[in-house]
Amino acid sequence: MINTEEKLKERVKELTCLYEVTSIIVNSGYDELSTSLETIAYCLKRGWQFPEDAEAVVSIGTYQVQTNGFNEQMTCLSCDVIVFNKVEGTISVGYPASAYTLEDFLREERTLLKNVCLAVGNFMERKQIHDSEAETKKQMERNDRLHIMGEITAGIAHELNTPLANILGFAELLLDETTDTKTRRDLQTILDNAIFSREIVKKLMFFTCEMPQQMELVELNRVMDSVIRLMGPSLRAKQLSVAKSYASGDILVRANTVQLTQVMFNLIMNAAYYSPIRGEIKVEIFSEKQKVIINIIDQGEGIAPDKENKVFEPFYTTKPIGEGTGLGLSVVHGIIKSYKGTIEHRPNVPKGTIFTIEFPN
Repeated sequence: MINTEEKLKERVKELTCLYEVTSIIVNSGYDELSTSLETIAYCLKRGWQFPEDAEAVVSIGTYQVQTNGFNEQMTCLSCDVIVFNKVEGTISVGYPASAYTLEDFLREERTLLKNVCLAVGNFMERKQIHDSEAETKKQMERNDRLHIMGEITAGIAHELNTPLANILGFAELLLDETTDTKTRRDLQTILDNAIFSREIVKKLMFFTCEMPQQMELVELNRVMDSVIRLMGPSLRAKQLSVAKSYASGDILVRANTVQLTQVMFNLIMNAAYYSPIRGEIKVEIFSEKQKVIINIIDQGEGIAPDKENKVFEPFYTTKPIGEGTGLGLSVVHGIIKSYKGTIEHRPNVPKGTIFTIEFPN
């Protein structure tokens, strides 16, 4: 038993502890969570009846911090941290089991721990709201940039179409009329570069969904097999194998065959480009809950975390200059979106990337 004076000292200590924890939370930034939780753990250690023997641990989600002397064999008083009505972690304060039992914890200490857990839970709720708002804002800004880029791109594509058609037409006429070897070679160079430029314009128009769409029911398995055959030389050059996993029976999607082929071609080509020599690309096609799902899985280096939000942006590429325009995945994203579908990516294990496309069935 402790006397009245000791009880008063303990109450002051507990109130001071709660005040310090509250102050830490109020003054903490959302990007300093680990440091804040560690500071709270040491505040709890000082707030207990026997601070010289008390140790604390705070475990919430992926965060776990503890005072130096904490171990699993201690006699602990624990309380759950509730975040949006779900248990997201616990906070525990313990004494050495060799010298203390649960009876050594004061009733008021249980109340203190409960209040600390409540304050930490409220802080975690605010952090989740903040993170969600920041992500929403980032997504809105990205969508605005894509919308503006789409309008600019559509205008550029239309403006370039006519002069490119003239260059191609007159170059072909001159090529037919001349027999000089050097002149023919130069004209062929003009033709090749004009055709390359026209293909870029087509990609720009695909990106802005300006290409006319003749929609029909397309056999997805057949399109994928055709793309893999087209990619044969590139796959063989790196000694890549393709492991196909198709659901039994034909899987049909309403799409434009040319556009769907371009989607699959871009994704397989990207997978091949980033795959190591003698690597494997997996292609999975199946239907689930009124959706058609396609997974294209490679064993490359994967997408860096700071680049994850950029992969579908127009003109963004990690390929060397001259090897990519940065339009491939933008085109893919635009086509799939026009079909009311979605495309996402996530890391492959142990390394690589998985692109997942979902079409409404």
